[in-house]
Amino acid sequence: MIIIGEKINGAIPAVKAAIAERNAEVIKSRAIAQAQAGAHYIDCAPSTAPELEYAAMVWLIDLIQEVTDKPLCIDSPNAHLLARILDEGQVNKPGMVNSVNEEGDKCETIFPLIAGTDWNVVGLTCDRDGIPSDPEKKIDIAKRIIDKAVKYGVKLENLHIDPCVMALATMPSSMKDFERCILGIHEYAPAVKVTGAISNISFDMPARKYINCGCMAYAIAAGLDSAIMDPCNVDMISTIYACEALRMLDKGGRKYNRAYRQGKIGLKK
Repeated sequence: MIIIGEKINGAIPAVKAAIAERNAEVIKSRAIAQAQAGAHYIDCAPSTAPELEYAAMVWLIDLIQEVTDKPLCIDSPNAHLLARILDEGQVNKPGMVNSVNEEGDKCETIFPLIAGTDWNVVGLTCDRDGIPSDPEKKIDIAKRIIDKAVKYGVKLENLHIDPCVMALATMPSSMKDFERCILGIHEYAPAVKVTGAISNISFDMPARKYINCGCMAYAIAAGLDSAIMDPCNVDMISTIYACEALRMLDKGGRKYNRAYRQGKIGLKK
């Protein structure tokens, strides 16, 4: 499982305050904690007002790269801002771009810049009409994004499609729909990875961790490749290791046992 650490995002109140106050220690401590917990990428999402986003993004990139060599996931709804960051070489090494979709010229802006490189990219299953509720429509959008990636020469193994997990509280079929998207995307392009912000499914539900862990288990069984999540969440990390062992993705449970000995999974101390 590829883990994209989600804890440096301006939508989180503590991070929003740290960005506004330019409190570097809050950002650095979150970057270090996620890297030590095993994140493969560190999300860098200012989520600020548009006129403030570029300066905030550069500030965050510099701080994260100061304390960890983990690749970054530069995250913005503004494809032209992401293109500027790529053009200027703000990031030390190839990481991930989050995100493109079928709204406007986002694919056309980002794909030519990362074609033939080691940059990964997230594609969201939405278009000018927003996020469809029908999983088949999501799969159709995914196919269009995949076809554009092929057209521009983006490595399909570097493309992560996010089917936009919906909240169980408002859409009872959200888990089944997510599973259908995972299977449908892999049927169309086996090399493409499927990702998702797992915690979205438990929004407005009580005892959210049980919903999140259950979603993760079902998604791994369906073929989930990566997840946008909190790598410091022991319950979620334990679920991933256990599911990978049970699904023979970790034969003999070697990684599971090693993670337990290292204190990465199991009961919180």
